[in-house]
Amino acid sequence: MENLDIVPSGRGRRPRPKLVTLTERAAERVREIMDKAEQPYAGLRVGVKNGGCAGQEYVLEYAQSANPMDEVVEDKGVTILIEPKAVLFLVGSEIDYESTRLASKFVFHNPNETDACGCGESVTIEPAKL
Repeated sequence: MENLDIVPSGRGRRPRPKLVTLTERAAERVREIMDKAEQPYAGLRVGVKNGGCAGQEYVLEYAQSANPMDEVVEDKGVTILIEPKAVLFLVGSEIDYESTRLASKFVFHNPNETDACGCGESVTIEPAKL
């Protein structure tokens, strides 16, 4: 077997786009919650689960540690841990935080959503075609 030396081309790897981003309002709210927490958190875990009348629901929780297979994204000073099975459903999503007179909540703007239920609690998401 011939020994081939691999010489770098001088070009760096093209940076990968972030799977998920946060608006400044969402990042500020996550940092605020984590700063007031009784225990330290490793980040915000984001996922998708089956449920609701449209078929799927977003899941947000504060994680004490990253799981070995989590995709880790850093955005605006927040660590986002994305569950492996949710990656293709969340590609290109932006998480916002909205406050109205009646409610305050995190909201997903996901280009992979194809439908949503009337109450806004569940969605239909197609996996991204990469």
